[in-house]
Amino acid sequence: MKDIETMAHQHGNAISYIQNDGGPKLGYCMHSGVTILEQDGYFFKDLNKDGKLDKYEDWRLSPEERARDLASKMTIEQIAGLMLYSRHQSVPAASGGWFASTYGGKSYEDSGAKPWELTDEQMKFLSEDHLRHILVTNVETPEVAARWSNLVQAFAESTGLGIPANNSSDPRHSSDSSSEFNAGAGGAISMWPEPLGLAATFDPALTRKFGEIAAKEYRALGLTTALSPQIDIATDPRWFRFNGTFGEDTRLATDMARAYIDGFQTSSGESELADGWGYDSVNAMVKHWPGGGSGEGGRDAHYGCGKYAVYPGNNFAEHIKPFSEGAFRLHGRTGKASAVMPYYTISVNQDTVNGENVGNSYSSHLIRDLLRERYGYDGVVCTDWLITADESGGKDTFLSGKPWGVEELSVAERHYKLIMAGVDQFGGNNEIEPVLEAYRMGVAEHGETYMRNRFEQSAVRLLKNIFRLGLFENPYLDVEESAHIVGNPSYMQAGYEAQLKSIVMLKNKQQILPLPRQSTVYIPKRHMPAGKDWFGNPTPETVEYPMNMEVVAKYFKVTDNPDEADFGLVFMSSPKSGTGYSQEDADNGGNGYVPISLQYKPYTAEHARKQSLAGDARPDEVLNRTYLGKTVTTHNESDLDAVMDTAEKMKGKPVIVSLSLSTPMIVGEFESHVDGIIAHFGVQDQAILDILTGTAEPSGRLPMQMPANMATVESQFEDVGHDMECHVDTENNVYDFGYGLNWSGLVEDERTRTYKKKQSTIVFSTSSL
Repeated sequence: MKDIETMAHQHGNAISYIQNDGGPKLGYCMHSGVTILEQDGYFFKDLNKDGKLDKYEDWRLSPEERARDLASKMTIEQIAGLMLYSRHQSVPAASGGWFASTYGGKSYEDSGAKPWELTDEQMKFLSEDHLRHILVTNVETPEVAARWSNLVQAFAESTGLGIPANNSSDPRHSSDSSSEFNAGAGGAISMWPEPLGLAATFDPALTRKFGEIAAKEYRALGLTTALSPQIDIATDPRWFRFNGTFGEDTRLATDMARAYIDGFQTSSGESELADGWGYDSVNAMVKHWPGGGSGEGGRDAHYGCGKYAVYPGNNFAEHIKPFSEGAFRLHGRTGKASAVMPYYTISVNQDTVNGENVGNSYSSHLIRDLLRERYGYDGVVCTDWLITADESGGKDTFLSGKPWGVEELSVAERHYKLIMAGVDQFGGNNEIEPVLEAYRMGVAEHGETYMRNRFEQSAVRLLKNIFRLGLFENPYLDVEESAHIVGNPSYMQAGYEAQLKSIVMLKNKQQILPLPRQSTVYIPKRHMPAGKDWFGNPTPETVEYPMNMEVVAKYFKVTDNPDEADFGLVFMSSPKSGTGYSQEDADNGGNGYVPISLQYKPYTAEHARKQSLAGDARPDEVLNRTYLGKTVTTHNESDLDAVMDTAEKMKGKPVIVSLSLSTPMIVGEFESHVDGIIAHFGVQDQAILDILTGTAEPSGRLPMQMPANMATVESQFEDVGHDMECHVDTENNVYDFGYGLNWSGLVEDERTRTYKKKQSTIVFSTSSL
């Protein structure tokens, strides 16, 4: 043992490393109680501290064999903890609000704690609840993230069987629009367009490159599971999660899903351990099975008002294709996405076996019959967050439990139903007791042997995703190396180039674009009235410039006097009219349901259904959720006012619009009044300016249709893509899927020919609705 210690290299936080000759480097915390075993000339970590080499500690064995051995050694309490997936954790923790935590009983500010120290709640759920899957949100810096990760892993290593933590993240590579890009400079993390922007490149190879870079940055932050990609086909244009998808086209979404997951999961060369998995791999949790893009009326299932997905076009099977043909048929050696998250929605009348209308995770037909048996998926199934918690608040409350379709069950009964449906893990659950109670229910119904086997089945699936990444051998990070990797200049450059490729030029009347540098621009300030964000938190009224004006000044002369300007530049974003529910309407005797609008002006739903396709038959609930004849106003109608006002002030001089798209929208309200339109999906201001001035040429294409009016939006089927009448502009261009301009005219290349279809617009008769 003395010889082994001589070989160990102590490296901060008492972490030591031992390099095997022809095998992996072992990292362990010298205060965790773990010691090193030597056998057959190799070194191994004695994770359960029993003085002998167990199969799960033997890195020479396959992840499957190791996982089965470890699962057999775990208590039911330890397996139940492995099935938990934590609520959102920020580093350091917030002192107030929904995700508040403490340090030694005090707030972060009052505790004197370092930003990377563990919270009281984290130490409790790691030790008492045996939790090993942590969802990380904000981190102060890459260095802080790496130090925190090391503390989490050392703490986990010191308890029980020494199972490492599998830290995870929602997508975190969005662009900070106001930040400036400089070649050769780094950043907190590389910045890329939103998934809808990646789709707009029509380039799966670029998306795979994103996945490869993002995975390396995730691993350097201590993150080993990505709660992405979101591969629902966004067949209803009103859905507020449209921007997180790859658009409405099945083939494009399928290819993008495959490329994204291959990029995240695949290790190669010295980084590969086996079967494509290794030290550069990040588990991809693909979502949302079996597709959540068809919420009735465009409403979203985060809210009680949007719990139903409907299929008026009988198109359910189409929504599965990005999973069955993409996520489960990878080109890389990892084969398939390692985890799947079903959505909150009740997929109405799609259970043809049991006739159940329950949230997708609760459906034994959707999980066991379809996902597990028909499509042969044997990876982890994890619920979306908080589906086992009780509903609280109103129909438009985000921070609430979402037990759709099983509201009458207890929290433990919900866990039991999920387990029996084939689910392995419970998102947003920190507490072990409901899982243990579910186990006792199963023992009472099926016997202890059956339930023990069922729990071990989930444990093996969950453990394999940890073993395959090499975390049992070395879960620790070099803090300096992490700081060097995350947001390094080459990654920032790749992300910026992707941003440029994602921008779509919709209109270029009389070739007004590109604009001469140092010409004079008038940019009106953008007014946003007070409102609330999607969490329900109030947002203040603002009047401010929509761009970083210091960056603008490097491209153009800036004036506040339209008479002095050569052109006007107006910034708009997709119209936002709310969740599709109005408590005020309900308080005034209505059913509470209102339209979701894709236009800026007040919208009255004259073409909506008289009878909704889904509803809640329980007492005090709403069976008919129609909003026919109701009017909704748009929160950002001032965007339209700014365009019209600028066009008037410019007195015939060119007006250009920069359009930030999170959903399709009705551009017909302003398009004829402007000369140029560029659309983007979350990019830095600088990328917009590089396109406007010709530093880069636009090459993006619309990954969705832009509807001609709200009548066609109401007439389309929520579950069917490409079924709207599209806007035709003053230049006779049709804003259909795959449309985009470059300096020469229509973008036409191999990618366009691969994905763009000759489509006849489908207009459904409103009389049938």
